[in-house]
Amino acid sequence: MDLEVRHLRMIVTVAESGSVTKAAAALGLAQPALTAQLNRIDRALGGCVFTRDRQGARPTELGELVLRHARVVLPAMATLVDDARRLVSDRGAARVVRVGTVSSAIGGLFASRLHSALPGALGADDLLVTTATSWSVEETAERLAGGTLDVALVGMCDDASPPADGGLVWTPVSTDPVFVLVDEYHPVAAREAVGLKELADALWLTAPGSGCFERCFVGACARAGFTPRAMGESDRTSCIDQVRGGHAVALVQPVLLDAPGVRTVALDGAPLRWTHHLGWRRDAADRLPVDVIARAASSAHRTAVQRSPRYRRWRAEHPVETA
Repeated sequence: MDLEVRHLRMIVTVAESGSVTKAAAALGLAQPALTAQLNRIDRALGGCVFTRDRQGARPTELGELVLRHARVVLPAMATLVDDARRLVSDRGAARVVRVGTVSSAIGGLFASRLHSALPGALGADDLLVTTATSWSVEETAERLAGGTLDVALVGMCDDASPPADGGLVWTPVSTDPVFVLVDEYHPVAAREAVGLKELADALWLTAPGSGCFERCFVGACARAGFTPRAMGESDRTSCIDQVRGGHAVALVQPVLLDAPGVRTVALDGAPLRWTHHLGWRRDAADRLPVDVIARAASSAHRTAVQRSPRYRRWRAEHPVETA
């Protein structure tokens, strides 16, 4: 097997996360698939890139060598791709605006708004808006800084901020409380709000991702007087199926579209909050109408709120918290 750029990206992600499990979530891969790829990389290089045990994954001497080269090659490849795309665009091909999204329940609405607003704002009828979704804010920020994305919409725990390295500009779009998703027959399903401690015995699910959200959740539980019994990560479809089956509850964004068999319920006191940030490179303002893009993000959030009856009621009763 020949070593490829995607393999270098895997190695860097594992090294930065310190865990194959976390790296798999950041890369959008199943853990067994990433483990199999790492084993193939080891065989291709003739030695182990990482020492893997219960404490996580640590680069070996060989791994440190590979990482030094990878951190040169990956930005260079990103620049190559960006320059090539710009060259094609300059020759008259359809212009493309590349949008990255991370952990956002309004990403689809945002992209839809851009499809409608950008062609007129840029005077380009053949403009295309493409999207790329990741579980990692850091990876998306790197792509934004490297020029392979033009704009990004990322969701993060309200206690965190996206990376500003590489000349990135970020502006907050909205901050929402985190709700809990329960099955429709759960004892709290008909209520407007529930205390964290009332769900102390539940299996909790969150979406895969990086950042401090899990730590903030555990801290909120501690302040409520308990330690969560168990936590897991799951994509949206699997999460809803587990909740609908009565096996778990999930921490979700309140603008999540309703699904059959489950209900969103507010958490008393809004102990957890989720903020959407819109980002672009500082020099993007010379070629993109960032004011139009920012309005599209705000419009997407307003629409998401309007189609979420329970969250609309919550906002009507908590005007100070949502200001």
